[in-house]
Amino acid sequence: MMKIPMILLRQIWFAVFGIALLFALIWVALKSGPLAPIQVTVTQVAKGEVSPALFGIGTVEARRAYLIGPTIAGRVGRVLVDVGDTVQAGQLLAEMDPVDLDARMNSAAAAAARAKSAVTTAQAQLRDAQSRQTLAASEARRYVDLGHKGFVSQSVVDGRLQQQQSADAQLAAAESTLASARQDLARLDADREGVNQQRVNIRLVAPTDGVVTSRDAEPGTTVVTGQAVLKLIRPDSLWVTVRLDQGRSAGLQAGLPAEITLRSNPRKSIAGKVVRVEPNSDSVTEERIAQVAFDLVPQGVSTGEMAEVTLHLPTINDTLFIPNASLRYRGAQAGVWLREDGHLRFASVKTGAEDPDGKVQIIEGLKASDEIVVYSERDLDDDSRIKVVSSLIGKSK
Repeated sequence: MMKIPMILLRQIWFAVFGIALLFALIWVALKSGPLAPIQVTVTQVAKGEVSPALFGIGTVEARRAYLIGPTIAGRVGRVLVDVGDTVQAGQLLAEMDPVDLDARMNSAAAAAARAKSAVTTAQAQLRDAQSRQTLAASEARRYVDLGHKGFVSQSVVDGRLQQQQSADAQLAAAESTLASARQDLARLDADREGVNQQRVNIRLVAPTDGVVTSRDAEPGTTVVTGQAVLKLIRPDSLWVTVRLDQGRSAGLQAGLPAEITLRSNPRKSIAGKVVRVEPNSDSVTEERIAQVAFDLVPQGVSTGEMAEVTLHLPTINDTLFIPNASLRYRGAQAGVWLREDGHLRFASVKTGAEDPDGKVQIIEGLKASDEIVVYSERDLDDDSRIKVVSSLIGKSK
């Protein structure tokens, strides 16, 4: 029996090993390499209800906030409250330095008293002038009658008529003096009232019950007209100014129920509702602005605190929906990978509302029980070979 040369035997073994290695590489490429089917998870288009919601980030603000300051420029005399103090309506919060207001009040009071005396004097003079005019008129009538009967000369009658005219003029002068005195008294009373009001205005009192949130000036500080010395808010007027993406704000309106989550207490949701939708949107950030009030203002909430707000829209019943993870985009067109007879087809869809659970309403493009791809190991195309699995590690699209 002829022996096989050792060299030839080695060549045969190398050839067998190479063929086995080639088959192994082909098997790996087909099972787990780039030629292997792409693993995907699928689901069916369902029919049911979708509870859409809007989500936005907001800031806690006070609907009723007050800037307490003087009506005229001056120096702060004293400040009686501090930040965080609760105050009552009418309570004295701070007071400006009166400077010369007290002296001006005394001067105005004295001037008004003098004017009142002048009115009294003018009234007495008027009564005297009225008496003189009555007497002169009576005598003039009597002498005119005597002149007609020839008992007195015409010159005597003319003298009495002239005395009547003089008495009339004195009466008119007395009336004018009284009117002038009364006008001076009214002017001085107004001046005194103005000074008194200035004296009242330097007392900065609380216009309503509230909490002091800012102390912006200390005693001795000079402030101008309208500059705030203190800031006050009503705690029961707190609300959240929330901003929402314009593209996802359809259905936003006053009265929508809301869930508010404060950054200081992220594990607790607070009930509220939309009380106002601002008529002006932010054109720079492309956001709409709404005001959301608390049903019950929580204890310890502070202005300026960030909050997450979820607004609940009316539930849509008996509609088609899919998980939002299944949506894909070709340019601006939304769609899904539809599995038909084991093959893939990109189906364009028109979507509607979306709820916080990830359901997306399908308005057109699919029908109930259609099978669609939810997750895939990598990007798909029309010629992709797929393998349906129950779940993917990482769940990449």
